[in-house]
Amino acid sequence: MDTLVSLELLLPRKIVERLREEAERTGASEEELLVNVLSERFGEKLDPDTEVEMHLRLSEKELMEAEEFLRRGDLVQASEKAWGAAAQIVKAAAAREGRELRSHGELHREVVKIAAETGDEEVRMLWQSAGMLHQNFYENWLPREMVEGNIKDVKRFVEKLRKILEKTTTP
Repeated sequence: MDTLVSLELLLPRKIVERLREEAERTGASEEELLVNVLSERFGEKLDPDTEVEMHLRLSEKELMEAEEFLRRGDLVQASEKAWGAAAQIVKAAAAREGRELRSHGELHREVVKIAAETGDEEVRMLWQSAGMLHQNFYENWLPREMVEGNIKDVKRFVEKLRKILEKTTTP
């Protein structure tokens, strides 16, 4: 199902700054915030399949951006984008069940739930690599080799959760 369309927007700097601040405060992506505001404004609630698709596509986008920032040597942005990819795939898993995750704590609890339901402890351990990348966004203390390794972990995490999501949609 391809119900999402890409749109480039020109926004006033003050609006973009507020959007970024709110995204950071809430742990949501800028795209998520815009979709939520617009869907509320227009009275168009997203169906669960569209929510899942949005989170899956945002996860892919964030992972591609992480790899590009890593190639350019921007470890801070690479770290944050990889974290975003991991967070989005977790949100996709919750959205599959009709739930919305609104905090870091909810993301962590969802990962614990997924690990318990699948019996795959590696899910939790790979998620911790994503968390370390998120911390690196603020601290900028990880050496390149750790950022590279943790991004590989995030890729594995995203692949694992994508497979889990595929199983839950296959009849």
